[in-house]
Amino acid sequence: MIDPHQKATRELTKLHNNRLVFTTIYNSQQVSRADVVRATNLTATTVSGVVRDLVTRGLVEEEGPTASARGKPPTLLRVRKDAYHLICLDLAKASFQGAIINLRGEILTQRSVGLDGRTGEAALALVFELIDSLLVSATSPLLGIGVGGPGIVDPNAGVVCRAVNYDWHDVPLRDLIQRRYHLPVHIANASHAAALAEYTFGRRRNTPDMAVVKVGYDVGAGIVLNGELYLGHGFAAGEIGHVRVVENGERCLCGNVGCLETVSSSRYIVRRAAAIARANPSSPLNQFAATPRDLDIRGVLCAYAAGEPALDPIVAEVGRYLGVAIAGLVGVLSLPYVLIAGSVSNFGQPLLDAIVQEMNARSLARMVSHTEVEIASLGSKIVLLGAAGLLLRNELGIV
Repeated sequence: MIDPHQKATRELTKLHNNRLVFTTIYNSQQVSRADVVRATNLTATTVSGVVRDLVTRGLVEEEGPTASARGKPPTLLRVRKDAYHLICLDLAKASFQGAIINLRGEILTQRSVGLDGRTGEAALALVFELIDSLLVSATSPLLGIGVGGPGIVDPNAGVVCRAVNYDWHDVPLRDLIQRRYHLPVHIANASHAAALAEYTFGRRRNTPDMAVVKVGYDVGAGIVLNGELYLGHGFAAGEIGHVRVVENGERCLCGNVGCLETVSSSRYIVRRAAAIARANPSSPLNQFAATPRDLDIRGVLCAYAAGEPALDPIVAEVGRYLGVAIAGLVGVLSLPYVLIAGSVSNFGQPLLDAIVQEMNARSLARMVSHTEVEIASLGSKIVLLGAAGLLLRNELGIV
């Protein structure tokens, strides 16, 4: 009789070996079987068997042998980047974004649908509309659907626990999508997804400890510790957007007063800029919108690049408040890197300077000096790529 425990152990060992070998090939542009053996400490027989399986499944392909100093030249292996396509969603913007992405993080097709103030069931319907529009463009088998979601997300249950901007409470988003499309679905908070994107595809790829602070329509942080996303108790790690930084400040959508999001989000900046445009008809801000009411963050950024001086103190103020929150992150976690992402990051160096200045004022100088604060490398596609990272990690074991 076969011992079921032994069988389970063999299956787990096989899965571990498959993922280890595939990750090793994935993390190299080209690699020989012998190099994989050395990198994994697996036997040559085990590696050959796993590679044979990966080639049969179409995930890996062989390239012609390369020149070697002596002996038989090795055949190189590489990932077939279009073996699968991934449907990836960013649901934490003023308009929902979606893309088809290949295994190497290349965006092949991109779509968006405007929210136009819709919340609740109406906003949920837009998610399905977006996925439908992407499905028709996929030209390879689909690995699954990855989602960077708004608010507090339970990634284990696939539930959006609370997203105040969309009036979503305990929405079982993963199950709703799986039921409709019959594909694997993985979901994470958008800021957590942004951190995973930088870890998987960005300039700080495979940096074991860092935080990505995403500042856009909302504000949040994703934290990577020891190469793993840190979710915290209740999956709310990094919810800095709803930490109070202004006593007796403006009421936030969450119901509290003076939250970071009320003084640093793109919504706040646009509202301040619209007031400047109304007060000064000759402001460059009026060149980028039909009326001040029509301004969006893109128009504000264009006016800033055109030299609108009235925006300088707003950018400095936003940076100071972000510096307050980031000083707390660095003080607790002693992070070597903090990356600023989201639309507000496009204010660039002046924003960084204000952040670092406030961090210096609120933290030990030695601690801040060991932390590099920089703009994230992946731009507006960061959450989409984070959703891709979720699928690669959960479906193929890429770490």
